[in-house]
Amino acid sequence: MKKYIVKTPKVVKHIFSNWKWKFSTLEKVIYLTFDDGPTPKITTWVLNELKKHKAKATFFCVGKNVVNHPKIVSTVINEGHTIGNHTHNHAKGLNMTTDKYLLEVASGEKAILKTTKIKPNLFRPPYGKFKISQAKQIRKKGYKIIMWDVLSADFDTSITKEQCLHNVIKNTENGSVVTFHDSKKAIENLKYVLPKILKYYSEKGFAFKAIY
Repeated sequence: MKKYIVKTPKVVKHIFSNWKWKFSTLEKVIYLTFDDGPTPKITTWVLNELKKHKAKATFFCVGKNVVNHPKIVSTVINEGHTIGNHTHNHAKGLNMTTDKYLLEVASGEKAILKTTKIKPNLFRPPYGKFKISQAKQIRKKGYKIIMWDVLSADFDTSITKEQCLHNVIKNTENGSVVTFHDSKKAIENLKYVLPKILKYYSEKGFAFKAIY
């Protein structure tokens, strides 16, 4: 049984209203996000696909990957995308004390700042889960917590690539924040879905913007 929800329920967005799940807009805009990178070849492939449609996106980067692949991170920034903090080691907040989790956040921030000279102001918890106490402290540090409206489930190797595409097409609307992963685990679904999503919504007059 899957342990995730593709479309975030309105009640969840209401309860955790201090976190950004979706943007209110009358414009035809979608916010694509990519978690867990940068990953050699995969992130570069994503960037090339985005470029074909003049699409901008937000990449929630794992600090250790930033340290290992600084050139890819620089390319992300230079091509007009934004970067968010995804902790240094893809940490599971529910399994850690708040102090230890904040060290993960600080280490991730340090890696991004050293590489890009930009202090990140966006944060997304790995697995979409952390403690309320952790979230409060992260917000106090000036971060905007960015969650999602639509989870593509590209990371789920038990679903077909067609189902992954259906997850996005069925649930995405104006202002949706859609989550993908530029990771090895997600690549087969991602390579099938992302080009189709970009083409489908571009033809419908949608723009793809980064989150700031």
